[in-house]
Amino acid sequence: MRKRGGRARWTPPVRRRRRGPGWAEQPPAWRQARPALISDALGRASARPSGNWFVVGSSRSMHAADRPYGRTVGGVEVVLWRTDTGELHAGSGVCPHLGAPLRDSRVVCGTLVCHWHGLALDGSPFAGWRPFPVHDDGVLVWVRLDEPGGEEPTEFPVVPVRPAAGSGVDAVYTAVGRCEPEDVVANRLDPWHGSWFHPYSFVDLSVAREPRGDEDDAFVVDVSFRVGGRLVVPVRAEFTAPEPRTVVMRITDGEGATSVVETHATPLTAMGEAHPRTAVVEAVVATSDRRGFAAARAAAPVLRPLMRRTAGRLWRDDLAYAERRYALRSTGRFPG
Repeated sequence: MRKRGGRARWTPPVRRRRRGPGWAEQPPAWRQARPALISDALGRASARPSGNWFVVGSSRSMHAADRPYGRTVGGVEVVLWRTDTGELHAGSGVCPHLGAPLRDSRVVCGTLVCHWHGLALDGSPFAGWRPFPVHDDGVLVWVRLDEPGGEEPTEFPVVPVRPAAGSGVDAVYTAVGRCEPEDVVANRLDPWHGSWFHPYSFVDLSVAREPRGDEDDAFVVDVSFRVGGRLVVPVRAEFTAPEPRTVVMRITDGEGATSVVETHATPLTAMGEAHPRTAVVEAVVATSDRRGFAAARAAAPVLRPLMRRTAGRLWRDDLAYAERRYALRSTGRFPG
């Protein structure tokens, strides 16, 4: 809705794009995408505290009443499960008795029961097993691991600001790449590649403002999301890195203002591993002030697979970018 003469005027979310330059005719972005600028932004992000918190997956994926959820983070096996009341527990994924993988065990009446010899865990320290601090923010689940984190621990993770609870539709996509978290973060701190590398999704991309340091450390980007043919949705978005392993894209103007895309990079292997693997956990929280968006919220179960499919297509490309960056860095050939 826009106002004209004090009255609200309806504007369609989708526009018909004027015939613009094709992929090869668009202005080159390589001069603007300065390696030093991206490196400096990455350096500032890496210096911010995380409190040793790591994203392990979506809240929705951890609602099974009889099964635990397992994830390896920084070389540490982690197991998570919920009690009958929905309380979330997390801890070492290695049974302290004989080392059974607790991710393959069962949850009985809210208690994790090892499938090898029946050792039962209620979430408190027992028989050498130790719990880890865990936080469910309603969309994602975080676990605090102080050994691989190596920082001063904090009580809660740095959760990005999102649309008000219940006002949006959220979906979480996860993929794994052969790279380190910094390669994923660097990809997101290079907005210029969007319309070159993802022409099926983005057109007319320009960086309206570059980061100016810690006090104003955001990329402001004007871009149109391609719907189909010449139909696009133009928006202004802001890219920020609130902590070392997270980059947030927030729509600040245009359709879906305040919607966010959070990209979280979680190391699966220990630091210094010869063949590192990193999980990309991307949360999309979409919202709109249009009346019809209530129907979208009601259709969330149908929309979530479509949202994950869109994220998956982009991350097939972006993981190739991150993996290529790591391959060059690890062999001393990275030009940036």
